[in-house]
Amino acid sequence: MPNSATPTHCPYCALQCGMNLTPARDGGVVVVERPDFPVNRGALCGKGRTAPAVLASGVRLTSPLVRSGGTLVPVGWDEALDRVAEGLGRTRTEHGPDACGVFGGGGLTNEKAYSLGKFARVVLGTSQIDYNGRFCMSSAAAAGIKAFGLDRGLPFPLEDIPRTGCVILVGSNPAETMPPSLRYFTELRENGGTLIVVDPRRTKTAEQADLHLAPRPGTDLALALGLLHLIVAEGRVDEEYVSERTAGWDEARAAAMAHWPEYVERITGVSVPQLREAVRLFCEPEHAMVLTARGPEQQSKGTDTVGAWINLCLATGRAGRPLSGYGCLTGQGNGQGGREHGQKADQLPGYRKLDDPAARRHVAEVWGVDPDSLPGPGRSAYELLDALGTDIRSLLLMGSNPVVSAPRAAHIEERIKSLDFLAVCDVVLSETAALADVVLPVTQWAEETGTTTNLEGRVLLRRRAISPPLGVRSDLEVMHELAARLSGDRGLEKGFPTDPEEVFEELRRASAGGPADYSGITYGRLADENGVFWPCPAAARPDDAEETSAAVHPGTPRLFLDRFATPDGKARFVPVSHRASAEEPDDEYPVLLTTGRVVAQYQSGAQTRRVEELNSAAPGPFVELHPRLAARLGAAEGDPLAVVSRRGRAVAPARITTAIRPDTVFMPFHWPGEGRANTLTNPALDPTSRMPEFKVCAVRVETVKS
Repeated sequence: MPNSATPTHCPYCALQCGMNLTPARDGGVVVVERPDFPVNRGALCGKGRTAPAVLASGVRLTSPLVRSGGTLVPVGWDEALDRVAEGLGRTRTEHGPDACGVFGGGGLTNEKAYSLGKFARVVLGTSQIDYNGRFCMSSAAAAGIKAFGLDRGLPFPLEDIPRTGCVILVGSNPAETMPPSLRYFTELRENGGTLIVVDPRRTKTAEQADLHLAPRPGTDLALALGLLHLIVAEGRVDEEYVSERTAGWDEARAAAMAHWPEYVERITGVSVPQLREAVRLFCEPEHAMVLTARGPEQQSKGTDTVGAWINLCLATGRAGRPLSGYGCLTGQGNGQGGREHGQKADQLPGYRKLDDPAARRHVAEVWGVDPDSLPGPGRSAYELLDALGTDIRSLLLMGSNPVVSAPRAAHIEERIKSLDFLAVCDVVLSETAALADVVLPVTQWAEETGTTTNLEGRVLLRRRAISPPLGVRSDLEVMHELAARLSGDRGLEKGFPTDPEEVFEELRRASAGGPADYSGITYGRLADENGVFWPCPAAARPDDAEETSAAVHPGTPRLFLDRFATPDGKARFVPVSHRASAEEPDDEYPVLLTTGRVVAQYQSGAQTRRVEELNSAAPGPFVELHPRLAARLGAAEGDPLAVVSRRGRAVAPARITTAIRPDTVFMPFHWPGEGRANTLTNPALDPTSRMPEFKVCAVRVETVKS
């Protein structure tokens, strides 16, 4: 282990905050501030500060486990890998390649995500690969591609936020989900700008807003259309911009005009005066932004909802201009890079489409295979999980915990249990890993080197700071060894190097010329420049030793300033209209449930629930409800409440607050067991993005007799 501090990045959210790791007396590492990294400027939340605790002895896995007589027992690596190869190989032989599934994660490094997509398609020959990032921002990605021709979470750096005039923050609570980012919104207001927060709860972020709009869950689409109606009616459309830089305005305008303010007030519960005030605050400054997160995206109409907010930006000339635009606040640590390089069902490296013949030829040439040998697009994440045990008989899972994180989680747990074979690679024994036939302990974060891409599209270098325990290997080593066992005399393991920089060099070639072009990025540049924004094409060949600094592309911090990534360079309005959620309240299920995160836990909690400090701050699930609803139920603070949907029942203590609408309850989704919020959630899918409707479903709330 190096004696000096190692600069790296947090293993959690998409900010990918910079931190330094210094040696600890016990052989581990200690997190210290890294003020030179521009995203967080040294600030860290509790999760980042305590991240090394997950790597402590007794917390992380240190030996492969195989199921014997119903129990997971430690074994050597050769035996464990042989069991995985046997399980996957038997399924492939008896049922065909597509009976083998692969499920990845938005926390995997770019190198791992790239190799996993290649492994599925080249070694297993399966089309059945997707990842949990489908649950993160797929609706925003689909809407961005429709409108702009390209999806990158933020098309501008975070540093632009304090310099704009107004930000509409839709369905996001950065005060709890990514606390170091809150300073950007605080600085916005200190600079004279305004913050509008759209959220059915008065969150810690909403408390800091100049205007808080609290729509009924599932009505964000109507809200955006109502605001656009007022923009047209009040003559606030930037007609010159619309004419010169967009297409499709007439149809989008006609759709918006069907959503007059009083109609929108009835749907959303947001008053007409609040709608008018939001339009004034957004339109009066020279610059403004709309930023969305999971609230509007995790809906069965999420793509249309995000599209409506994009239309708002386009109509007012607020996209593709300095200090203005639409952006998405990505959630998972590598949610951006994770979907760019091939672990998503319909994509190849460089954000190329799997059904594009030119893309298949390019990537196949890099991989040294016949383009016709690559399988076509497979199932989306929930559809893949739903097919386990029937069409898909074996599953290789890396970096995900769907037993807690998937919608209709009890059903997905049963599907996982019905598999012929399950292998899980993880740093801890998650709830999903506990069901596996083989569990492989793999390196994570401080124990390995690799790249991630943060919410700005900034590609970053995570550096290894500590040696992993004996008995722990990297995911890259796992894929190399499995490729050797599954490919026979074809020698496919040669295409799966274990050195992350060697993998990244191949990724550069595979991404070259694609929408997410990394070909001009090297590990050296990432170390020297605190990250590089994609697209960053190579001015010369990636392996050209004569490449000079003058020929190096600088990267692209700000997209669309000259043109959008469409054939004619114009952004596209997409006409959309409000429609109901997949499941509306009725007499049997009269209340709406929405879900989200708390500051001290992360995603399924597989790692953060193992950190004492974080568990002390957030020890378990709860049901947040309004005093009026609590009074009708006869419930007091802390009383156990049962929340029941058409999919199941969850029980957790009551947390009574006026910060939530009377028709809505909220549950955080970090915990398994009796309080598992995703037992209740609805897997209804957006028709474009295939995003499940996590954020709204119909429930009833009952008191629980002691």
